[in-house]
Amino acid sequence: MIIPYAFRLTQGTDLKKSILHFVQDNKIQAGSLLSGIGCLSKVIIRLADESKTIEVLGPLEILTLSGTLTPQHVHLHISVADKKGQVIGGHLVDGSIVSYTAEICIASYTNLSFSREYDELTRFDELKINTE
Repeated sequence: MIIPYAFRLTQGTDLKKSILHFVQDNKIQAGSLLSGIGCLSKVIIRLADESKTIEVLGPLEILTLSGTLTPQHVHLHISVADKKGQVIGGHLVDGSIVSYTAEICIASYTNLSFSREYDELTRFDELKINTE
């Protein structure tokens, strides 16, 4: 069964940490971030296949926000546009701050549980899907 959730984040909140806290507070064992829109004053992004992060100061519009949700970790990718319409995206990192609002929609899957395990090949903690 899929259980939908929707919530709004307000000015000054950390986008990634707030989503993780929502997942933990609602005891979501497996989930997907369906949509996320809003504005950021700052975003920190890890670039593709890199350990390097970049910080971009706003105002920024969230164009896309998606990912998988476990009780211990939220794996989120984001794309944002600056005031000139230039777009950048990548892996969302803690420290990305909501400027006005962010509207978040999540799906929770009651027949699954997600966790993360280290993968020797990728050298990252990768998604492990468990069926209930």
